[in-house]
Amino acid sequence: MYKNCFKRIFDFMISLTALLLIGWFIGIVALWLHFANKGAGAFFFQPRPGKNGKIFKVIKFKTMTDEKDANGELLPDEKRLTKVGKFVRSTSIDELPQLINVLKGDMALIGPRPLLVQYLPLYSKEQARRHEVRPGITGWAQCHGRNAISWTKKFELDVWYVDNLSIFVDMKVIFLTIKNVIKREGISQEGNATMEVFNGLN
Repeated sequence: MYKNCFKRIFDFMISLTALLLIGWFIGIVALWLHFANKGAGAFFFQPRPGKNGKIFKVIKFKTMTDEKDANGELLPDEKRLTKVGKFVRSTSIDELPQLINVLKGDMALIGPRPLLVQYLPLYSKEQARRHEVRPGITGWAQCHGRNAISWTKKFELDVWYVDNLSIFVDMKVIFLTIKNVIKREGISQEGNATMEVFNGLN
């Protein structure tokens, strides 16, 4: 009952309330990032697969500039990540605009994180089960290592969540997420600004 009905009602009410309460804060952060990103904009829109693989556009705060090298190619992430962007990302503030995705029904508050579209053909049949539920702003994998764990472990945790989704698991995710945000754990994988690229072999 919770999975098929109450979870969506809960997500809608919480995201709507949160947007009404912190809309002013989102506006201030957007202005802050606009200048920090050297005119590259404050918001980041990107196609991501949602429930059953349906593509939607995820909304996040943009934490990097659009600076390019002599060949016109974007510089590595770690060179484009600004000090302001690093702070916004480490505190998970960059995820707040996704409340709009939750309100629209593209996402849930809790679920497997929506990854890149190009990863879709790389998943094993078991890994692809992560798309049986709506993707979330935070999830079981995020509160058990976030970007510091391997892709294999992350997908195992995502599928575990799909099989064990309940109000009790969601409440535990909320508690652990708050704890990790305060401690700023698992923000990046060693040697990367966030997480290494998934190639289907990790």
